[in-house]
Parts: sequence; C-alpha cells; structure tokens
Amino acid sequence: LLCVYPWGDPHFGMYAWWQDAGADFDLDIAERLTNGAVDRLVTAAPEGSTGLLLNLGDMFHADNQGNKTQSGHQLDVDGRWSKVQRVGLNSMIHCIRRMLEKHSKVIVKINKGNHDGHSSYALSLMLSCYFHNEPRVHVDLSPAVCWYYSFGKVFIGSTHGDEIKGRDMGAVMAADRPQAWGASAYRYWYVGHVHHKDVKEYPGVIVEYFRTLAARDAWHQGQGYRAGRDMQLIVHHREYGEIERHRCDVGMMDESAEVLGLVKVA
Repeated sequence: LLCVYPWGDPHFGMYAWWQDAGADFDLDIAERLTNGAVDRLVTAAPEGSTGLLLNLGDMFHADNQGNKTQSGHQLDVDGRWSKVQRVGLNSMIHCIRRMLEKHSKVIVKINKGNHDGHSSYALSLMLSCYFHNEPRVHVDLSPAVCWYYSFGKVFIGSTHGDEIKGRDMGAVMAADRPQAWGASAYRYWYVGHVHHKDVKEYPGVIVEYFRTLAARDAWHQGQGYRAGRDMQLIVHHREYGEIERHRCDVGMMDESAEVLGLVKVA
C-alpha cells in the first residue's frame, strides 16, 4: 500500500486577523494545525505501508524578507523570514518522524509554489541533509515543475498548479513519461494553488486540486473566496489504485474554536 499525504499550500508565515479576514492565522497556528493534522492522519494509515509526504507548493507565504509575491504585491506576513523558515523546517521534521512511526519508508516531495520558488528548494535541501543517515527517508531533490511517481499500476503526477492547466495535465504526463503511462492503469494528478477542492476526470487521468489548512488572508476574503480547510490521507493499492481516504477538517484539531479563529467574541 501507498499512503499519500497531499499538503495543500500550507502558507507558513501568513498573517490574518479575524476582523478583516474571517479567521486568525499566524505562524504558531500554522504549525499547530499542520502537525495536528498529520498526527491524526498517521493513526489511520495502514501499518508498514509506504508513506508519501507530498507538499503541493507554497509551503512559505513569502520567499524572502521583502514579503512580496513574484509580481510585487505586498503580503501580510507574521514574523521574520528566518523565523518562518525555522518553524517550517521543524514542522516538516516533526511530520516525517511521525510518519516513520507507521510507515516502512517515507518519500518527501516539496513542489515549488508561486510564493516560495526559492525557499521551497532550500527546504528540500535542509531536509535531505537532516535525514541523510536515515535510510528509510528519501527526499526528492528534482527542481522540475512536474514530478512523477510510479507504484505498481498507480502513476502519480504532481505540480503546484500555477503553470499548467488541469485540462492539459494528462497530455503532459503521457508526453513526459510514456512508458509509465502505458504500464499504469490508475493515473492521478495531485495539485495545489487554488485552495479549494476540485476533481475532474479526463481521458486516462484524474486531476485533483486540494484545499489548504491555512485561513484566508484579507485580500482573498475580500475577493469572496470561501473554501473549506482540511488535509487528507489517500491510500492506494498497487493493483487497484485508490482504495480509501481519510480527512482531517480544521475543526477537528485539539485546539479550542477560539484559537483556530472559528469563533470570536468582539
């Protein structure tokens, strides 16, 4: 069995204030939610299976101390960039260690996002160095926009989602990996970027966009975005493809509703 943990856009370092964004979010909340979700999902994972921690991009809200997007828009950021990097690294280490308690092998892939094109790769390098003496952990260091993984008859592609449209992903997968495409019976793309759930089946492949645990910032709140927040665990059988999945909603964390920003008293 293969257990995939798709992380939809964690946005460590983002700051949101409930009065203009609908919910509080900061560095501490990001760490608690991410660690708590993985802790819960690992308990549901089959013993001895392979674990794939699949970070779908935008692990960090900002790529440097400038606190701006690549296009120059100002971002609401909590804390110094060096602190955000440290907390993000510690959270990833915590989650990988938790996965090692249940899985015989852990594969780690961090996609680069449009918010963290440089710092995401630096995070991959840090994790590779940290776990270099742990033979059960493999951190993939490919800088390519598209990443692929074969598991029996299962073939998975992953990308952040800001550069390739969902309708084109099947053709891109077949062109990039024709042998793996032909040898597989169950093909999936796991994608982030849009922060909401969207699943569509194209000829030969299913393209799924995942939610984030992060709250909305003030800009997205003003634009009318209202998607739910969760993290999922997807279990694949090497012969039959997806056989089960588990979902951890943001409201299931062992934090009070007030801490999560779900309930506020003016």
